[in-house]
Amino acid sequence: MLYNLHEIQHAALMPWRVAAHSVHTLYTCPWVPASYTKMGRSIAAGAAVFERVTRRYGKPRFGLDHTVVAGERVWVEEITVHDLPFCDLVHFTRGCPESVKQPRLLVVAPLSGHYATLLRGTVEALLPDHDVYITDWINAREVPIEEGAFGFDTYVDYLRAFLTFLGPDTHLLAVCQPSVPVLTTAALMAEDGDACRPLSMTLMGGPLDTRINPTEVNRFADSHDMAWFEKKLIHTVPAPYLGRGRKVYPGFLQLSGFMAMNFDRHVNAHLDYFTHLIEGDGDSADQHRDFYDEYLSVMDLPAEFYLETVERIFKNHELAEGKLVVNGRRVDTGAITDIRLLTIEGERDDITGKGQTAAAHTLCANLPQALRDHRLQPKVGHYGIFNGRRWREEILPHVRAFILEAERGGASRGAAVA
Repeated sequence: MLYNLHEIQHAALMPWRVAAHSVHTLYTCPWVPASYTKMGRSIAAGAAVFERVTRRYGKPRFGLDHTVVAGERVWVEEITVHDLPFCDLVHFTRGCPESVKQPRLLVVAPLSGHYATLLRGTVEALLPDHDVYITDWINAREVPIEEGAFGFDTYVDYLRAFLTFLGPDTHLLAVCQPSVPVLTTAALMAEDGDACRPLSMTLMGGPLDTRINPTEVNRFADSHDMAWFEKKLIHTVPAPYLGRGRKVYPGFLQLSGFMAMNFDRHVNAHLDYFTHLIEGDGDSADQHRDFYDEYLSVMDLPAEFYLETVERIFKNHELAEGKLVVNGRRVDTGAITDIRLLTIEGERDDITGKGQTAAAHTLCANLPQALRDHRLQPKVGHYGIFNGRRWREEILPHVRAFILEAERGGASRGAAVA
């Protein structure tokens, strides 16, 4: 019912959005004298703010059309190389000579409300030195119910399928939520002696053990029972979406939660945007639009995956306590003995507390010390781990060096297997 009410509300506002767009067009037209007055600019700014806060934001583009490899500017093209019902494996193909060989890196984007384009800055910084692939998760409301359910075990199956498709000597980089299924997948493949198990895994700001330094997010999960989550947060996709009838955690509910955490900040940001439009500060207005075009673009999550993640990882701590079972198999993280491990945490991370990601080193008890590394990045929060200046200038060089070291060590692992 709630999903239907949301759709009705959006439809009801359509005439007002059209009117606001028309008013904005009128009062920004250079042929209209009023557009040069403060009142005219105020009317145009108010119309622009109204239109933006009531519109529906679609999936953004990565928009990465070029990069620089070995000092040469080359083109970049996004190509879907493998597709599954809930996720596409996207390759950022570069116009490099065949002689250029760089580490193959699978970036596992979080399935936590935003699209994979949230990692645009991450991918952009990685492209000059890596052959990059990414998991491009599909909005659950667009997946027909006939495709079946998608739970935590399915997520692990997808990662294993992608690694098998890419073949041996692939590196993994997981940002936030996927750190748990990435470590799980690596453990299962290591136990099987799978030749396609990753050479390395970089886990960034992941909730591997939320008992350590719990954050507000962790406390929220503990403060409600599973019946509350299912009753309050799970809804049915209505027509005309392809996934009609599917149970999901709707994107608009997730966005409400995101906004509520910093409501005053978002209100002030839109007031500042209004002021920038009146003053003609185009650069500041563009920055606002770029940020909120991404921030307000959200996707529905499969209900099974969301509920299982809350229960198994955040409430029962099954991976941290060695009790996690996937497809009938207990996950033994001690089986990881030759997959290099790098964990990265932010000193000011208020989403994943300090120590929650570093817990991977305790879980991988049989991994030699020489194959593991940890970095606690000063002065950054959760988002700053994988985006922004400190990511590019301080964290990325560490990740690059770690992957290159793993690449050099890959030959010796191959010889040992042979």
